[in-house]
Amino acid sequence: MIDPNYQWPAVGRAWAELPEPARRAMVASGAAAWEQVFHGRATYNKQWRLARPPVLTADAWRELNEVCDRLAQLILDACRRRAGTAGELRRLLGVPAGETRLLDEAEPLTEALLAAYRPDVIFSGGVPKFVEYNIDSSLGGGFDADTVIQRYARLYQDQGILDELPVRAAPSLLDQRFVAIRDELRLPEGARVALLMDFDADYPGLDDPQTFIRILDPLAVRARDFGIDLVIAPVSTATVDADHRLVVDGAPVDALFRLFVPNRVTPTAGLDAVARALAAGTLPMFVSAAAWLLGNKVTFAWLWEDVAGLPADDQALIRRHVPYTVPLTAAVLDRAIAEQATLVAKPADGSAGHGVLLGPELSATDWADGVRAAVGQGGAILQEYLPTDRVSMDFVQIETGETVTADVPYSLAPYLFGRKASGGLARVGYPGCDGVLNLAHGVLLTGVLLKT
Repeated sequence: MIDPNYQWPAVGRAWAELPEPARRAMVASGAAAWEQVFHGRATYNKQWRLARPPVLTADAWRELNEVCDRLAQLILDACRRRAGTAGELRRLLGVPAGETRLLDEAEPLTEALLAAYRPDVIFSGGVPKFVEYNIDSSLGGGFDADTVIQRYARLYQDQGILDELPVRAAPSLLDQRFVAIRDELRLPEGARVALLMDFDADYPGLDDPQTFIRILDPLAVRARDFGIDLVIAPVSTATVDADHRLVVDGAPVDALFRLFVPNRVTPTAGLDAVARALAAGTLPMFVSAAAWLLGNKVTFAWLWEDVAGLPADDQALIRRHVPYTVPLTAAVLDRAIAEQATLVAKPADGSAGHGVLLGPELSATDWADGVRAAVGQGGAILQEYLPTDRVSMDFVQIETGETVTADVPYSLAPYLFGRKASGGLARVGYPGCDGVLNLAHGVLLTGVLLKT
């Protein structure tokens, strides 16, 4: 149950409440072992690594996940008030036909679309603010977050740093995702499931598919504990057999775990094979491509359009946690230019920070040119700018090995699968970083520790 008057603890309080000797030991051990902690993890940052992960209170994490779940339901409700099928929703959002690959236009908008979601949450004025919502199976960062926090936890355990202290790693989001895949698709024990990725996408390490798949081998090993025989492969290699079943790595599969983005996946014969198997009804998929449409940022504008007619608790939730959002159209262009210091412009169906314009961080000319171009291209939103609270974090400078403490922006991304909370991804800025918190801008990825 969401508490509308919940007082969020100050950012960094859980860390500050740990005994000073434990804090010193955590930073020292993380600084000494940063190479093993972050080995093989995705990053573009060549200068900094984290010396420790963020620490949150378990109560605040539980409350945050409750808010996450309710907002996902409200987004689906806002879509269903306007559309009954995926095709109707696509047209309302202004998404061109064919842009969202594997989309069944006749598919009804049901609760099944909420099988996997991960919002991006910043803290502003001490309150979590949901700046966008990713609703889909292609949620990046999960393997990195889970791996890093488990490595930190083992490091601390081996050195006895947290003995007797009520601190633990957040629950494994990878485990909960396997539970959701198994339950949502009603898979039998030992089902052969293909995890297909687009190795032509822009993500660190994808230029070497064999090495990347080898790094993911522990994921396949872990899947066996949940009765899943996981086969990891490029989507481009898939084919179909005479019975219209999808074939991956030489044999048919019982289901597909889609870990590629449906509006940016590279067209290949393998993607065509997936489409044929779906059309034949032989391929259960986690999750439907229609889910991707729910994450379009125009849905935030719909929440605000509808807010006055919602129950009081939902009104309060939206007003407290969702930045005011409107579609960026010619009708609001003059306001957008005049109120630059208070606004952010974003592509409605974008991700990874591409095309995001932060009004307070741009010159007047660059802002005006940017929002005019966004209006001309269509499919953008205008959102209230919220300054991000900063948190004190500890870093290792790669070149010198020096440990540095700095106040940096950060965001949290809780993962919910099958409507169940699990772990999360923290995107942590670094000394001297800008305000766009995503992988392409060099942020550092980790999971979180919870203090009970």
